[in-house]
Amino acid sequence: KMMVRRGLSAWLPRLVILLLVLCSAVSVLYMLACTPKGTDEQLAFPWANSPTGKEGYQAILQEREEQHRNYINSLKKQIAQLKDELQERSEQLKSLQDHYTDSLGPGLEHSNPEKTPADLLQFLRSQIDRAEVHAGAKLPTEYAAVPFESFTLQKVYQLETGLTRHPEEKPVRKDKRDELVEAIELALETLNSPDSDSNTNHPMYAASDFIEGIYRTEKDKGTLYELTFKGDRPHTFRRVVLFRPFGPIMKVKNENLNMANTLINIVVPLAKRAGKFRQFMQNFREMGIEQDGRIHLTVVYFGKEQMNEVKAILENTSKSANFKNFTFIQLNEEFSRGKGLDIGARVWKGSNVVLFFCDVDIYFTAEFLNTCRLNTQPGKKVFYPVLFSQYNPSIIYGHHSSIPSLEHQLVIKKETGFWRDFGFGMTCQYRSDFINIAQGGFDLDIKGWGGEDVHLYRKYLHSNLIVVRTPVRGLFHLWHEKHCPDELSPEQYKMCMQSKAMNEASHGQLGMLVFRHEIDAHLRKQKTSSKKP
Repeated sequence: KMMVRRGLSAWLPRLVILLLVLCSAVSVLYMLACTPKGTDEQLAFPWANSPTGKEGYQAILQEREEQHRNYINSLKKQIAQLKDELQERSEQLKSLQDHYTDSLGPGLEHSNPEKTPADLLQFLRSQIDRAEVHAGAKLPTEYAAVPFESFTLQKVYQLETGLTRHPEEKPVRKDKRDELVEAIELALETLNSPDSDSNTNHPMYAASDFIEGIYRTEKDKGTLYELTFKGDRPHTFRRVVLFRPFGPIMKVKNENLNMANTLINIVVPLAKRAGKFRQFMQNFREMGIEQDGRIHLTVVYFGKEQMNEVKAILENTSKSANFKNFTFIQLNEEFSRGKGLDIGARVWKGSNVVLFFCDVDIYFTAEFLNTCRLNTQPGKKVFYPVLFSQYNPSIIYGHHSSIPSLEHQLVIKKETGFWRDFGFGMTCQYRSDFINIAQGGFDLDIKGWGGEDVHLYRKYLHSNLIVVRTPVRGLFHLWHEKHCPDELSPEQYKMCMQSKAMNEASHGQLGMLVFRHEIDAHLRKQKTSSKKP
């Protein structure tokens, strides 16, 4: 709407100036027409005694009168032409104003086709076709993917933090705040409109029903929004998809989503690490079993060391929580994350299921499990969440008397962690897509740590599936001391060391550790100087 007002503000002064110029031109032309032309001798009155004085004077008057008539007729024609041009310009401006007024309403499909130029509407529709709204696009590398950002009514969770460096914040810029508010308002208007649902008794939706949204901007196409609202029954949701081309925002889709029977199979490859597995099962029981309830666990275990302890933890959880939806697979071979996930996915014999490839040092919430379901669709969409990676708690809370409980540590702030945007290991997809599109899944020749996740991610990018990549507020990587073994290849070892460096603390916190001797020396000098008289 601001663009329309600015356009009108720019046109109106030009029209006023054009009218003033026309009036001035008419006045000047009229004055010129009324001024007799000729030399001084021709314009001088003839002498009364001249033999042709009277006749010559009458002839000159008749000639001047004829010239005046010709000039006046010419001016009338010019004025008529200018009036026609002005009327045409006014009609064009009014048509433009009507078009934008209609377009900024409920949607372009409701605007008057006679007022909307066919070429403009065709261009806006082509923007939707060019963007990844209905189908994915084949991308050359992982760097070509445009990530989504997520938001709620209060916060935006962003990858490109800019100068603020806050991974989550209230929208500070007015344009961003107004943009998201407009998208939510249009989604509510769409859900509450009489023709949006065949059931005339559907409930009225309010802003409090909004759960979360994701959006991304492709600078040569526009902005895509996907907004999720609570449904009218448990485990049901409403999703509204909007697209803002470089023009008015357009309604693309309004659909019901029922996730009541959508099962998630969490696949965890594991070797040793029984203590971490115990912590993982506590999280799994609370969020997966007790709060969500539509979940299966597949553990692929490598080797025999600590295997009995791991199996005991799994069986105790099964008995105490009356949980039978788990599969335990044991392999007598060297640990390979890719092979473990591949076997865990293929061993499933039920109907098509959502696979969540997970690690034992991951903490997830029940809300994340719904986000996993909502962002996967067989044959169309896979989900690559960007998780929040926790810094070393002993560094973060080193100045505290004690380290807080795990639940109190999991807050999204720049002092506590970072968006792990370089990792692609946690992913949600339907099993059919993993088997068919991934064409063999992981590179099973990769042993140990790292590399297999990027291999699978690139396969999805090279397909026609939509890859949804966005930071999520309910998925955390828990800090653990990382050891990079000598057996890793040079490339794997480099990746491992980079991950280790980033996991410890923020730049500011690491800087305080590096310069702690200088800081202590400064404090001692301050104490010494304060004691001097």
